[in-house]
Amino acid sequence: MYRIISCTLLVLLRLSITKGNEPSMPVYLQCDQCPPGMYVKQDCTTERKTECAPCPAHHYSDMWDSNTECNFCNVVCKELQYVKQECNSTHNRLCECAAGMYLDLEFCVYHKKCRPGFGVIQEGTPDSDTVCRQCPEGTFSNATSATARCQKHTDCKKLGLKVAQPGDSKRDTQCQPEGSFCEIDVTLCEEGLFQFVPSNWLTAVAQRIPSAMVSSQQIEGVQEQRDPQEQAFHMFKLWKDHNRESESGKLLFQDLQVCEKRVSKLFGRLNVTVEQLRILMRSLPVKKISKDELETTVKLCSQPDQVLKLLNLWRNKNGGNTISLLKVIKTNRLPKMLRRTIKKLEQFLSSDAMYRLYQKLLLEVFGSQTQPAKVDYK
Repeated sequence: MYRIISCTLLVLLRLSITKGNEPSMPVYLQCDQCPPGMYVKQDCTTERKTECAPCPAHHYSDMWDSNTECNFCNVVCKELQYVKQECNSTHNRLCECAAGMYLDLEFCVYHKKCRPGFGVIQEGTPDSDTVCRQCPEGTFSNATSATARCQKHTDCKKLGLKVAQPGDSKRDTQCQPEGSFCEIDVTLCEEGLFQFVPSNWLTAVAQRIPSAMVSSQQIEGVQEQRDPQEQAFHMFKLWKDHNRESESGKLLFQDLQVCEKRVSKLFGRLNVTVEQLRILMRSLPVKKISKDELETTVKLCSQPDQVLKLLNLWRNKNGGNTISLLKVIKTNRLPKMLRRTIKKLEQFLSSDAMYRLYQKLLLEVFGSQTQPAKVDYK
């Protein structure tokens, strides 16, 4: 098959010389080769060029040469191999191991998986195995995988958090906020109660707050710095901070917990992925939740708290009305179960049951003289 690139035909011609019988000089001919897909049917002579012909069926020639016949397609794919390229006039049949495997001697075997603490530095190919390396300092791999590479430890400081547990080669650094990150300062139930409160109720509520009184200076600060629809709510937050241990405060918090347990139960059976959370956050108007905020929430908060915390972060970022938002949020790209849950949540927080809870809690705590007329925000 591999003959000398230039096939030289030596033809010795004896020329007639008028002067004596001296021998003639030899003459050399260089024949043309045949291209891939063809073979030499007839060698060249002094009168004609090389004659080439196409390779017959099931035969091939993959290079320029002077062979007088083509090679037979002799490759047969083995078990766990598939035909990557069928035999043709210029190539032999080409076989390859199935995905995730490579050819070791005569057999296809699975690529090696790197164990935790080791990352892939070179993924396996159909002809070679996976190459693993121990994760260097500052990186980790917590998976047994043939594709996962070592990842950098989470930078807690960059996320505005502190290190709860340093990472090593097998696990990421665990971060935590200075306080409790997953705690929600404005719960949906609290927001639901105050959707019925008109702004002119603020002074009446402040004057009748039992136990520790909120100062007039604090009231003025709320009036100056907050929008009218937010003033009553922030007044309530001040009251909560002063009355957590009072009897009226305990009563309010207990009944709120009943509401919040019901809200949590709506999300309790969901298995929401990071991508679904990302889509949900993109559906929110105005200022968006950042990638870092989303990643921190997923890392530190368990389900169902993740959705509730992200909604809370959005509210604080925009000073918005979450309940009104839930009426118009675009959830068409979300899974059916999550879409239904969002709808049920919005209906519950805007229901007559929430208004009755508002009457039961706030009117018992603040007294009947502060009772406002119901305001319908539906």
